[in-house]
Amino acid sequence: MKKYVCSVCGYIYDPAIGDPDGGIAPGTSFRDIPDDWVCPICGAGKDMFEAEE
Repeated sequence: MKKYVCSVCGYIYDPAIGDPDGGIAPGTSFRDIPDDWVCPICGAGKDMFEAEE
């Protein structure tokens, strides 16, 4: 699964880790995260993330 980077602050969403504090379990792909999830660092919306090259 691809990692995704927040274009605002540079936070990297790693599917292997998930976002436990945000209620996202390890192993959750980025596309399966709810649309209302936000970056745990800066609060940017999911639409501000880009797939890591």
